[in-house]
Amino acid sequence: MILISIQPFDYKKIFALVATMICLSSVSGFAQSLLLSVPSTPYDRQMTRIQPVLFSKIAPHSNSNISLAVVNHWMQNLRGIPYGFSAEWKTPAEVETGSAADCKGKAVALYQRMHASGANNVRLVIGKRSWMSRKTHAWLEWTTEGASYVLDPTWNWAACRAEKVGSHAYIPFYAYAGAKKYRAASSSTLYAKN
Repeated sequence: MILISIQPFDYKKIFALVATMICLSSVSGFAQSLLLSVPSTPYDRQMTRIQPVLFSKIAPHSNSNISLAVVNHWMQNLRGIPYGFSAEWKTPAEVETGSAADCKGKAVALYQRMHASGANNVRLVIGKRSWMSRKTHAWLEWTTEGASYVLDPTWNWAACRAEKVGSHAYIPFYAYAGAKKYRAASSSTLYAKN
């Protein structure tokens, strides 16, 4: 008679899997994004329609201390526009007069309102809304004296403080601020290069 012991789990493999998962989850916390200035991005050709908005000067007569309540009101107005994908970037005028707009159009319209009101340190960002997203997304990042905010009028009714967003959401790839272009690089990438 032969006895066979059936052991359903190999404890060494389970331990290795758990250790790997813990390591991978801690790496994302260290990978805060940094923006590196670049001469071009893969999106430059698409951006030609909205270059006048991106290159617009900040209104000199306006107050650079825009109230968060005003920004939230603008976001609510844009959030109220039904979502409709467009292959090309819509101008703010097209967003305002159209029946639908996507994340790109809504972000550009908010960017224009912010600049026209004198907001400094506003960036149009292209990236992923979450690490599980299959498609790219567009939103704004706004840094004030008191805090940094993620402004996403496609999904959110109000500004979100950047530190409350988490490391698995709003993952930037590229950013535009006026005539400046940026590529996002994680701090772990920079560490590896050095």
